[in-house]
Amino acid sequence: MDTKRPTIPAAEEILGGYFPVLDHGFVSLVDYMGSDEDVERAARVSYGFGTRKVSQTRGLVRYLRRHRHTTPSEMVEFKFHCAMPMFVARQWIRHRTASVNELSARYSLMPLLFYTPEQEQFELQSRSNNQGREGGAPPEVYKEAVRRWEALRSEAGSAYSWMLEEDVARELARIDLPVSMYTQWYWKIDLHNLLHFLSLRVDPRAQWEIQQFGRVIAGMVKRVAPLSYEAWVDYDLGSEPLTRIERDLISRVVEGDEDGIRARDGAALSVDEMKAAGLSAREVQELMEKLHAPSIPDFELDLSRMVDADTMADKMYEAVPSSFD
Repeated sequence: MDTKRPTIPAAEEILGGYFPVLDHGFVSLVDYMGSDEDVERAARVSYGFGTRKVSQTRGLVRYLRRHRHTTPSEMVEFKFHCAMPMFVARQWIRHRTASVNELSARYSLMPLLFYTPEQEQFELQSRSNNQGREGGAPPEVYKEAVRRWEALRSEAGSAYSWMLEEDVARELARIDLPVSMYTQWYWKIDLHNLLHFLSLRVDPRAQWEIQQFGRVIAGMVKRVAPLSYEAWVDYDLGSEPLTRIERDLISRVVEGDEDGIRARDGAALSVDEMKAAGLSAREVQELMEKLHAPSIPDFELDLSRMVDADTMADKMYEAVPSSFD
C-alpha cells in the first residue's frame, strides 16, 4: 500500500496562507493529515487507499455522521496558526479536545494590537439573553466607547512599554494588559472535534467575533474534507433534534408511510395544546423555529484576502513596543 500522503489541490492552494479576521486577527492552515478517504479507511479497515469510488466514500461518510459514528473522523487532523483577541481566546479554549501552544508573554514581547468593534457590531445588552446583544447603540455612545477604549489601551500599552524599558520581568509587565489585546497560538485538532467546535461557534447564538473565526475555519475544512463538510452541514449544522414531546406533537398533525408524508385531515395544534403537552413557552418558540427551513451560510474562502506569512509577520512586528525594534 502506498503510504505517501495524497495531496488535495483545494487544500494545498491555501496551505500556509493567512486569512485576516476582525481588525488584527488571522487564521492559517499550517498543515493537515488525512482527508475523507482516511475517514472511510478507518471505518473499512480491510480496504486499502484507492479501492473505493467517490460515491461509495460519500455514502459511508454520510452514514457515519448521520448515525453519530464519530471515531473514524478522529483520524483526520488539522493544525492552525491563529491570532484573536484574548476574550475570544478564552471562549475558544473551552473546547479542551485540542493541542494548544499559545504565545507566552512571559517570554515574548506582546504586539500592542487591540480589537475595536465596528459600529455595526456595537450593540446594547439583550433583554432576553444575558450572554447576548441586540439593537444598534446610539452613535454618540459608540464614539464615546471608542474614546474610552483608546485611552485605556494607550495607558496600558504605555505602562507595559515603560516596565520593559526598566527591565521589569515580562511576566509582571504584562499583568494589566486588557482582554481586547491580541494573542496567538498553534491549535491542532482532529476532524471530529473540529466539527463539534464549528457547530457551536458558527451558530448565530455564538458571540459574533468568534463566529468570524469559525467561518474561516469551516471554509478550510471544506477544502480538506469536502464530503465530511457536506455531511456536517446536512446532519449537524442544518439539523435540529426533536424531543420526545415534540415528536409526539408533530405526529398528531403529520403522518408518513411507504407512500410519503402527508398532513392529517383537519389536524392542528394550538400553543395552549403544546403547553398542555408539557412544553414551556420557550420550548414552544424553539419548536416553531425548528419547523422553518434552515438558512446555511456559504463558508467559501475568499482567496483574494489571503496573504503570505511574511506579510502577516511584518504586521505583527510593527506593533511590538517601539523601543524594542
